[in-house]
Amino acid sequence: MSYAKTQSQSKSGYQAGVKDYKLTYYTPDYIPKDTDVLAAFRMTPQPGVPPEEAGAAVAAESSTGTWTTVWTDLLTDLDRYKGRCYDIESVPGEDNQYICYVAYPLDLFEEGSVTNMLTSIVGNVFGFKALRALRLEDMRIPVAYLKTFQGPPHGITVERDKL
Repeated sequence: MSYAKTQSQSKSGYQAGVKDYKLTYYTPDYIPKDTDVLAAFRMTPQPGVPPEEAGAAVAAESSTGTWTTVWTDLLTDLDRYKGRCYDIESVPGEDNQYICYVAYPLDLFEEGSVTNMLTSIVGNVFGFKALRALRLEDMRIPVAYLKTFQGPPHGITVERDKL
């Protein structure tokens, strides 16, 4: 990204150094798979930031993206691991608020770890400067991921006795 482009974006709501995500992470033609983890975020972009760019930034920052280019980008298959913003809808009756739908591939997460999944999806994205506000509204966890959880180690009777 050129310095002049960064400076002009800085005046319209971006901070210097932030790169565009729309070309890579906004995929309105993507059809979510049964194995994708789906998340719906309510977002309010900063003034001057298009909702498609903000939605793509949410998908990027909560999966494989970072605000700058790093050499490790070349080591992984981006299409296999990236989150995809596949739909954006205006919130009825709200000015400049949108619901951003993001699909995450199952390979992005460690098996049997709710902590890993939630940290990946909501751990870093809420401080992103292209957004004025962001809230996770809903999630769908696929059956394929749920089957990776072992359950309580003692069985339901022992767990109930502990309560």
